[in-house]
Amino acid sequence: MPDATPAPSTGYVLVTGASSGIGEQIAREYAKRGVPLVLTARRADRLQALAADLQAQVPVEIVAADLADPGAPAALVTELERRGLQIRILVNNAGYGVPGRYRSSGWADHAAFLQVMVSAVGELTWRLLPSIRASGQGRILNVASFAALMPAADGQTLYAPAKSFLLKFSEALALENADRGVHATALCPGFTYSEFHDVTGTRSRMRVSPTMWLDAADVARAGIDGNERGDVLVVPGWRYRLLHAIVKLLPHRLALGMMARNSRKVRPLD
Repeated sequence: MPDATPAPSTGYVLVTGASSGIGEQIAREYAKRGVPLVLTARRADRLQALAADLQAQVPVEIVAADLADPGAPAALVTELERRGLQIRILVNNAGYGVPGRYRSSGWADHAAFLQVMVSAVGELTWRLLPSIRASGQGRILNVASFAALMPAADGQTLYAPAKSFLLKFSEALALENADRGVHATALCPGFTYSEFHDVTGTRSRMRVSPTMWLDAADVARAGIDGNERGDVLVVPGWRYRLLHAIVKLLPHRLALGMMARNSRKVRPLD
């Protein structure tokens, strides 16, 4: 684990789920911008490798944690306080999907999913908000999904609802904390090259136009740029912004039917 290095006046950014995908690229982008990092995820070996790669640019701390454990958010914040690390920016990125329809998985799987995607996000933000507000230039970046902007799909039943929570949570945080200079943003990318579809077992079934795929580094950069501007919603890629605008104009019944027809293309069902 890298030695602790005193934080500059800007404070640290805490990135959850930093071991791969969008989270890793967000960490790399902040390192390019000179912001010191606290990286957390389940896989300590991945975090150590990333820290070794980035610590020449900025101070890097790692704290391995499994946010599916209800005690993890409090323990993580306690460890940050023990090390004297002030968090100015919080990136709630950790997440995954539970494949199949609702009854295809046991409740324990769904409960762990909700803990990671909803409860841990809420608790970490609640515990770190005083530090974020005190900085005078605080930032909260919640990595949601384009699924939050679309009708729900057939399969991965809790995924879109959880991402919709992140969107509304970001909106509320932005309004509540604007008086202290805090920018809160929901980043809503579409299909992005990462490990997500490998973990959910949908990689071999994806039949999506290559033009709809996004690069994780581009998504990370768009999210951070939008957050710095004070944008509450960031949708990377002009094709997704156009699709969002079109879907908003469609009758809900028609949009829901469209999702029903397309869900089986990207999600394994029962």
